[in-house]
Amino acid sequence: MIESTIGVLRMYGRAPARVLLALLVLGAPASAQSEGYFKAKTVVINIGGTAGGGIDVGARILARFLGKYLPGQPQVVAQNMPGAGGVRLLEYLAFQAPKDGTVLGAFASGPLVEPLVGPRKPAYGIADFAAIGSLEKDVAFCTSWHTSPVKTLEDARKTVVTVAGTGAGSGTDTDPAVLNEVLGVKFKVITGYLGTQETALAVERGEVEGRCGFGFASIKASRPDWLKENKLNFLVQMGLEPHPLAKDVPLALDLADTPEKKAMIRLMSSHLALGRPYLSPPATNPERLGELRKAFMAAMADAELRAEFAKSSGGDEPEPTGGEDMQRLLAQMQATPLPVVERLRVLLNP
Repeated sequence: MIESTIGVLRMYGRAPARVLLALLVLGAPASAQSEGYFKAKTVVINIGGTAGGGIDVGARILARFLGKYLPGQPQVVAQNMPGAGGVRLLEYLAFQAPKDGTVLGAFASGPLVEPLVGPRKPAYGIADFAAIGSLEKDVAFCTSWHTSPVKTLEDARKTVVTVAGTGAGSGTDTDPAVLNEVLGVKFKVITGYLGTQETALAVERGEVEGRCGFGFASIKASRPDWLKENKLNFLVQMGLEPHPLAKDVPLALDLADTPEKKAMIRLMSSHLALGRPYLSPPATNPERLGELRKAFMAAMADAELRAEFAKSSGGDEPEPTGGEDMQRLLAQMQATPLPVVERLRVLLNP
């Protein structure tokens, strides 16, 4: 379990490292720049989830600030486009959205691996999309409700535990399948829920016993009372490193006992370094992409945005990754050895 209620409350006060001072220079208002392409246009952030979830909350905060730092100070609006755990939005960006920088996608990080390991073998790779940046670095948990008899990872090895899923491309569905294979646990996914809020209601109503692929930031944004009231059992965590205040929760990467299993867990965990990512369509106009990346990081350094973000996330300010660094990480994911990718694809698409 995640260290006790006191530990969780302490986590609420944890502030990550401040954005580098250089980013503050980028934060000069767009009025000091040329008016540029975006003047009098509307930039749309499409949200690959439902209202009230962690992805939705972060995107709506960003929408209030991004236009301030784009040349021409356009209006920026956020709208929901849920479906298939974010895959619907990926498809829209890949094949329909304009490539002029006026349409972005806000995602959970799970869909970043879907083009690699999903069943569709799409005509694009995740590194084909233009990376704008991500809001944070996260760790995802498999959890059970406090009334469930499954309270530890060992319990989950002995007893089937039902978990809510939002679609094939989401960590809610992929994490349980990989953990069943690698760790010998018995997660059973009940999929088809639209987003975070719907999975949370399913847990509260007893339709399922828990949820996997549950980013800690998303829990704090959507159900902070669950943490304050100790309503979750934390069974195992997915990430390249354990959460600083969850070191007593087993880390799946440490438990994988063969090189192949470690490579599988590493790929399925690497996207968590890009929590709440933002993408624009493949072949987005390079000049517009540069302006979006610069505006994104300038917004991340905005004191008012950081205060709003901290308020929504229980005290944590954003820990952004810039677009160029995010693009490199996506390329590394896409370069995962083919045998590992093929094994995951078979596992995740029975």
